[in-house]
Amino acid sequence: MESTDQLGLSIAFQEAQDGYKEGGIPIGAALVWVRDGVADVLASGRNLRLQKSSATLHGETSALENAGRLPAEVYRECTLYTTLSPCSMCSGAILLYKIPRVVIGENANFRGEEELLRSRGVDVLVVDDEACKMLMARFIKEKPQEWYEDIGEMH
Repeated sequence: MESTDQLGLSIAFQEAQDGYKEGGIPIGAALVWVRDGVADVLASGRNLRLQKSSATLHGETSALENAGRLPAEVYRECTLYTTLSPCSMCSGAILLYKIPRVVIGENANFRGEEELLRSRGVDVLVVDDEACKMLMARFIKEKPQEWYEDIGEMH
């Protein structure tokens, strides 16, 4: 991984850890704008569905919300880092804003819409990060009902 990727994923993982400590679903994300070789972290966020009783605040959408309103051209120069493979909703946001690159911490606990993203031209990199896998697996074991609710499944 490049140093920018390490930075982005470490910020996303810190968000996931913070969410876990709050009793939430440990998925974090970071939006990083790379221009002229310089990385600028625009925002980060974490899954806040449990903490805020929200239907839509997954890690990725939380990071996008925290970035605020941005010009379309900014998104097209960003990488979105996420600790877990993005679901349909978050993948839709990635496609809507034409974010060209997504770096995923892990997809062993959940495989989202990676193929959809790739089919639409998004560069998707799965790094298979052990810390991301362990934190998510721990949460799923501890709170399966909340996890299945988060991904729209019945358990």
